[in-house]
Amino acid sequence: MKKIEVKILNPGVVAEAEKMMVCAARLTQRGHKIKNLDDFMALYNQGYTEETVAAMAKLPHPTIQKFGAINIVVVGASRRFLAQITRHQNEVKFMSASLQYSNYSGEADFTVPYDVLSKPALAKTMYLHTCKAAMENYQAAIQQGVDNDSAGYMAPQGLRNVLIISATPYQLKHMISQRICRRNTPETRYVMLRIWEALYELAPAMFSRVTTGPFCMKDHCKEGKMTCGSSLWPEATPAEIIKTDFPLLIRGGADSE
Repeated sequence: MKKIEVKILNPGVVAEAEKMMVCAARLTQRGHKIKNLDDFMALYNQGYTEETVAAMAKLPHPTIQKFGAINIVVVGASRRFLAQITRHQNEVKFMSASLQYSNYSGEADFTVPYDVLSKPALAKTMYLHTCKAAMENYQAAIQQGVDNDSAGYMAPQGLRNVLIISATPYQLKHMISQRICRRNTPETRYVMLRIWEALYELAPAMFSRVTTGPFCMKDHCKEGKMTCGSSLWPEATPAEIIKTDFPLLIRGGADSE
């Protein structure tokens, strides 16, 4: 998991989404003052503060947070992460490396689950041995004339992948709040925390802890008897959560992969 990388591909859209959010909110209250395009452009270009962004982001009107698609690439996460995160389909688009078109013969690499990293070295060796054996059979099948798509059924869930996520700020916040909860798979939590970390650095008011964190950071856990029983602390930043919950992935920690 230490090799997982995340990057915002169009960071300028984050600032534009903030601007559009403020403009859209103001438009609902000042439509009677807009007589022509110049009036609208004056409203569109009117300045605002970080406090304004924070206030708008808290409003129960998600439409104003949907003007702008932020594109994010995740390199090195497993295909199991792909299967989990693509459950989110509302206002989200995904594009992944394809087992149908790509031939991973001799090219495969694997994500090591976080729990395996904390176990004796033999656990990691056994895990990687199983993954490599699966891909050796995959390669042998292709050599026997099996097409890439069919051979892909033999690939392990731990196979590294490349995924592009395109989503509105509102939907990204929903995904992050759902997926950094400790009831999720550690890898999924880690990737979504890394995404939140990148967005938080660009726009801390838009992607604040109050509007982006899980239920337990905002108020209380709503999972009832399914609660993890270990709430995230309200004042924590995404970087602080990563440091606390994933110490083996922090620079200077144990060798991960």
